[in-house]
Amino acid sequence: MPHVNIKHFPAPLTEEQASELVAAITEAVTRAFGCDEGVVSIALEPVPQQAWQEQVYAPEILRRGELLRKTPTY
Repeated sequence: MPHVNIKHFPAPLTEEQASELVAAITEAVTRAFGCDEGVVSIALEPVPQQAWQEQVYAPEILRRGELLRKTPTY
């Protein structure tokens, strides 16, 4: 607890960029939840652009809109 899964279009992140992203998210999550960083898990999940509507937008943004804390503008 907690687990963060970031779905995104495939992007050529370097290992350094991915590490910086994970560190920033870990810091924000531990601060918000008051938990130790050892209990935080983070996944980076590339989703092909052509599959976004079916795999992410419809099931997670449209159908679970009540859970969104920030909505996209597209």
